[in-house]
Amino acid sequence: MYFRILGNGIFKSKTVTLITMIFVAAAALLVSLAAVLIVNLPGALDTLMSQAKTPHFMQMHGGAIDRTRLADFAEGNNQVEDFQVLEFLNVDGAQLVIGGHSLADKIQDNGLSTQSEKFDYLLDLNGKRIQVSDGEIYAPISYMKDGTAKAGDRVVIWGKAFTVAGFLRDSQMNSPLASSKRFLVSEKDYSSLKEFGSTEYLIEFRLKELSSLGSFEASYLSAGLETNGPTVTYPLFKTMNALSDGLMIGVILLVSLLVVAVALLCIRFTLLAKIEDDYREIGVMKAIGLRLAEIRKIYLAQYGVIAAAGCVLGLMCSFLCRDRLLENIRLYMGESEHASLALMFGISGVLLVFLTILAYVNKVLKGFRNISAAEAIRFGMSQEKAPGVRKFRLSRNRVLSTNVFLGIQDVLTRTRLYATMLAVFVIASFIIIVPQNLYHTISSEDFITYMGIGKCDLRIDVQQTDHISAKAAEIVKHMAGDRDISRYAVLTTKLFKVKGPDGIEKRLKIELGDHGVFPVAYSQGRAPAAENEIALSVINAGDLGKKTGDGITLVRGGKETKLTVCGIYSDITNGGKTAKAAFAAPEADIMWSVIYAELGNRSLVGGKVSDYERRYGYAKVSDINEYIRQTFGATISSVGKASRAGTGVGLMLTLLVTLLFMKMLAAKDRYSIAVLKALGFTSRDIAAQYVSRSAVVLIAGIVLGTLLANTLGEALAGGVISWFGASSFQFTINPLWAYLMCPLMMAGSVLLGTMSGIANGGQIKLSSHIKE
Repeated sequence: MYFRILGNGIFKSKTVTLITMIFVAAAALLVSLAAVLIVNLPGALDTLMSQAKTPHFMQMHGGAIDRTRLADFAEGNNQVEDFQVLEFLNVDGAQLVIGGHSLADKIQDNGLSTQSEKFDYLLDLNGKRIQVSDGEIYAPISYMKDGTAKAGDRVVIWGKAFTVAGFLRDSQMNSPLASSKRFLVSEKDYSSLKEFGSTEYLIEFRLKELSSLGSFEASYLSAGLETNGPTVTYPLFKTMNALSDGLMIGVILLVSLLVVAVALLCIRFTLLAKIEDDYREIGVMKAIGLRLAEIRKIYLAQYGVIAAAGCVLGLMCSFLCRDRLLENIRLYMGESEHASLALMFGISGVLLVFLTILAYVNKVLKGFRNISAAEAIRFGMSQEKAPGVRKFRLSRNRVLSTNVFLGIQDVLTRTRLYATMLAVFVIASFIIIVPQNLYHTISSEDFITYMGIGKCDLRIDVQQTDHISAKAAEIVKHMAGDRDISRYAVLTTKLFKVKGPDGIEKRLKIELGDHGVFPVAYSQGRAPAAENEIALSVINAGDLGKKTGDGITLVRGGKETKLTVCGIYSDITNGGKTAKAAFAAPEADIMWSVIYAELGNRSLVGGKVSDYERRYGYAKVSDINEYIRQTFGATISSVGKASRAGTGVGLMLTLLVTLLFMKMLAAKDRYSIAVLKALGFTSRDIAAQYVSRSAVVLIAGIVLGTLLANTLGEALAGGVISWFGASSFQFTINPLWAYLMCPLMMAGSVLLGTMSGIANGGQIKLSSHIKE
């Protein structure tokens, strides 16, 4: 008998049961995927960096190098476990031809390397150290992913032919954020080509304890060793490798938590609707002496079965989806060392969803104690005691139609009832808007200002060459006479000593020039204008313990100079450790120069890139939009997928919640509907009233959801972005999407859900519901 009651309860309303199961399955699916991804990403990353033996400290250096002095320093420092100097032979993109196509359009610095003997190994796709033969070349895995190269392709470098034998995982340079890409060749082939390119050195250290990284870096800089290039540390390698997939996982985790919240609200909808349908039966059971615990057990068992079925369905679907989501992680990093643990976490996440649902259902069912047996048997429904809205009377209405007025009045009368529906609409709009805003932000032209680069059309890098100042001046002289260029700026990076808060001298790379022409995003203050001002990147400001208005002591030509920190800005270039100033420093050596330019006609950029590349072969010329695409393309793609999934989930939630809520209202309002029909209202009039109710709640939900997305959502996204050096984050909102498309799609879902939910309202018989 008990199982018969249980079965009848589940199958009595197949639609409600199915929709509830879908909600539970969606929550279980997303929670399981989030758990699996959260465990797999750091596990795969740790595996990659362990197999490759990634250096803890790496200093790139261009120019003369004193290997003996470096070796003496490493030997005399008790923090060092191992030390090596690797060579990176820079190859101009035009001289590197793969399958008949050159890499002239690539913004990365491509170069040749040989396999390391001690650490920083280049790995194959099975995680094994590559042994390359003469005539073979291994290409970066990113070029396999974007279709630039495939196994067996013919590669020509300075006239020497190679065959692509495979692809390599590079724990340092896998990420698109890494400005360089290594091709692996044999020692013999490297030696034969060395005379054609400029050599850059990777000075690498493995430490006994990673926790001593900060003090070791200070020791290296204070020793006055080679520093003509970016400095990158182990934590930054991890951050760059994890960024693209990490952002996607963050979006999925946010959506999964919100979907669980909505699922609980929807279960409350369906449970209340079922209680309304069974109101008289509940009264009868109480009247014949059944204990509340026994009655609650029946409903708890029903929802336990539905929740279990939904959780199993969600877990099965996660098995189908997770390989696709893990594809990028496995390609770039390999299998996670925690793969078996990830499965356990996924199952645990689903189990947690199941237990949460049961606990919530049990809490809702405690309301049975307030049901009067006599009232339930007599009326067959709960008797609400609403206070009404005295000042909102139909007799005073002169603007709205009667049906719209009655719909709005019902919302204002039963605000507690509609508050739950409002909460779901707020969450649904948040799920749709936040990922889309994040996607539009990182794919917009303005996002480059968070990278430490001003918004421009053309970027020209002059580095890894001699006479940098003269060559940059040559380019600027030509620009001055180029009518297509409306404005330009030259920024030159030089190395200085700065006194830290503990009195120890540190090295500081300072970009000198006019920073007001193409400003970056400042989280505090402004760009330096006077000679006694300096702006620090977020990471450098943290390391030096400085904020705007603080003083800083710079050592120039052996003399101390006092500067004031006028601003703190976002930067993810050169390890995020940069500074900007406007003073002249002819006594300091130039590390590199960057020239930014803006064109009067943006459509001419392609031609200008080709023209300047042809004229100045020693410079790297980039279309800034192409620079963003190649640097952040993988990240933008990952967030784009997550945002589209969020839109689908949000619209599904809106549709199904509206459907369930309207079915609940229709069950709850049977008596009111019967009275309205007795007074002459048609089924179309009643439908218009319910649509008005939904519309009022939807408008409020979209407004609140949009405000929440642009405040809390922006703060959450900014917190994630700031992990890799970009602060002062603000959403770049697409008004067409956020303020037109999103509301229209949600309105369509609400209208469809409302009409479906009240479809049986017109079939109510007056004789069955008006008895007193």
